[in-house]
Amino acid sequence: MTNISPTLPDQNKFDHINQLLTTYPSLLDAYHKLELYTLDWFQAERMSIFMRRRQHQDLVARFKTGKETKEIKVPISPMSIAGYVALSQTALIINNPYNPDELAGIHSRLQFADKFDKSSTFKTRNIICVPILNAGVLMGVMQIINKKEHGFNNKDLSLAKQLADIFGKKFRYELGGTSEPFDYLVHSGLMNDKQLAKLQESSNDSKQLVQRLASEYRILDEDMGTALSVHYQVPYVSYLPDKFHLYQSDSKLNLSYLKRNLVAVIADVAENPIVLMAEPNNATLLMEIESALGIDSYEICVALPNTILQYLGEASGGGSSPGAMDEILDEIGTSAEDTDDLADEMSDDAPAVVRLVSRVLHDAKRLNASDIHIDPEKNAPTRVRMRIDGVCRDITQVPASHHNAVIARIKIMSNLNIAEKRIPQDGKLSFRMSGQLIEVRVATLPTVAGEGVVMRILAAGGAMPMSKLNLSPANNQQILQLVQKPHGIMLVVGPTGSGKTTTLHAVLGHINTPEKKIWTAEDPVEITQSGLQQVQVSPKIGFTFASALRAFLRADPDIILIGEMRDKETAHAGIEASLTGHLVFSTLHTNSAPETITRLLDLGLDPVNFSDACVGILAQRLIRTLCSNCKEKYPASEAEVAFITRQYGQEYIEELKLPERVMLYRGKGCDACGDTGYKGRTGLHELLSMSNELRALIYKEASVHEMKAQAMLDGMRTLTQDGILKVIKGDTDIAQVQIISGSSQ
Repeated sequence: MTNISPTLPDQNKFDHINQLLTTYPSLLDAYHKLELYTLDWFQAERMSIFMRRRQHQDLVARFKTGKETKEIKVPISPMSIAGYVALSQTALIINNPYNPDELAGIHSRLQFADKFDKSSTFKTRNIICVPILNAGVLMGVMQIINKKEHGFNNKDLSLAKQLADIFGKKFRYELGGTSEPFDYLVHSGLMNDKQLAKLQESSNDSKQLVQRLASEYRILDEDMGTALSVHYQVPYVSYLPDKFHLYQSDSKLNLSYLKRNLVAVIADVAENPIVLMAEPNNATLLMEIESALGIDSYEICVALPNTILQYLGEASGGGSSPGAMDEILDEIGTSAEDTDDLADEMSDDAPAVVRLVSRVLHDAKRLNASDIHIDPEKNAPTRVRMRIDGVCRDITQVPASHHNAVIARIKIMSNLNIAEKRIPQDGKLSFRMSGQLIEVRVATLPTVAGEGVVMRILAAGGAMPMSKLNLSPANNQQILQLVQKPHGIMLVVGPTGSGKTTTLHAVLGHINTPEKKIWTAEDPVEITQSGLQQVQVSPKIGFTFASALRAFLRADPDIILIGEMRDKETAHAGIEASLTGHLVFSTLHTNSAPETITRLLDLGLDPVNFSDACVGILAQRLIRTLCSNCKEKYPASEAEVAFITRQYGQEYIEELKLPERVMLYRGKGCDACGDTGYKGRTGLHELLSMSNELRALIYKEASVHEMKAQAMLDGMRTLTQDGILKVIKGDTDIAQVQIISGSSQ
């Protein structure tokens, strides 16, 4: 984008603005560019456009810079600067809004609404505020805040008035609302007055009118949504199941009531409630919803009737969808009311239960979840949560009366004993989605509220290439050297779900050549590769990792992968195999590479044998990555630079070759990432390679601190240091590294 230079002649600047406004059909579409142009032009920090809401006699900042304050509403009165400008229809320059004498000189009752500053880290220094009028009627107010040098002057005020005049003429419908819900379609040239009037007369309700606009006049949903947004003066929401989900509450709102009134209560990823209505001006209905939910803080948005029905579980808003989650729950809820006395006897093969479990599994795969948690609660509905990008999210609730049937259905699919509810059980199930077979590891756990289930969705497909592991150049080069060794043991360590198996298979994929014989023992086999002989262990029948390893030694392998060193026997067998001419890979649950050494020695391994066998230990974690669609570069603050220096270590900081002005990245939030700023995960790595000096410390069974210090001298960089490297690179931000390091700025 070409910024408007402050040195350009004023007419050229207005030409830029007018050209921009002809490119976009609505202020909603144009605002992101308009804001950048205007702030650059005035050399200011923030901008807001307040819309006048006639039905409430107040102003709401629908378009604004910054997300610290979700919604800004001010009365049309001297209780705020924007409110006074709307009331008096007079443009103002405020040099210091915190100066009571300056405000009193304008109006004796004028106040600055500083509560918005107090609720954020932003500080207002100076303001230019002008009314947006059309034919003498107030449409709204434009406010530009914090000119960077010397404050605003009369020339700025004149330019701001001209700019507001352009907005008033161009967006008079959008800022002022329309008489009827779809008048904006006529204004936009998508149909004429007669066509719209004829449709309105011959349509029974709003749902039929929307359907006819789409079918007879090919009006797009987005255009109808914009028209409704202009009329009702609230944001329009389309069907975005990855960004919004049904709001979970204990309310008694009946699904048929919501469908009949075309209302859906949804929530974003931060669980902020949004009341979605086809007619947001229905105050009586809104009060009923508010009372039933028991909440007083929520956002009101408008949506097309079909969209609301989609959120309530109907496919395309039209016919019934047999797999739609909320329709299934509605069916279950109805059956529970009819059969309260027989609720515990609900069959695990009841159609609704079968479809519910199937829908949960399909939704988890569609949302790219790694785990599904079905958590019973005493005298309350069962919660269904999913871990997406490492963060647990509430997805839905199942009536308590149907909890046992859902658990039994999952047990049957996993070949578990449905009669045994007192002890934990492990199993595996599979299902097909889009022709692909998806495998799921299942664990049941008895709780005081009933049986809980955790399902891990296993990675499907082949190995990830090493280039996608996001190893630092030094770690990548070091690993490639270590895996060329003819024998020894290499461990990948970290907590459950940190990507250890993915990393090991990526390494195996790199060294998987015809001249190498590779055997793997895994529980379960998640990733399959051609050229590997992969074995599924089964502890239930005595086929453990240790017995598989002993069997492998008779099969003349070059390389062995043992899924996990769970006990002393497996660890001993792995060390013996590595000392007898085999390259062994395995995993372990430890926090860092140096700690792994002491953990294995505590298992009773001989220090001499282990130090001779070990070639390297890779510790890893997964952290959230910034959304590539909305991440932006910004100059690092002094506190952030100090954090980077402190966490990377003063003695190593030169390795980063930081420029004089450090630039970092942050996620703004967009539809692609559900306004979180994050999408996907990447690995942090800590690679310890064995050296003679480190072997000497292991012989002596030195402390973790001593071994870590030696490993650092040998070239190891910690998980936190690798995180800092990825912050500088732009993969993630400091907040994610703080989670790993346990440190704050």
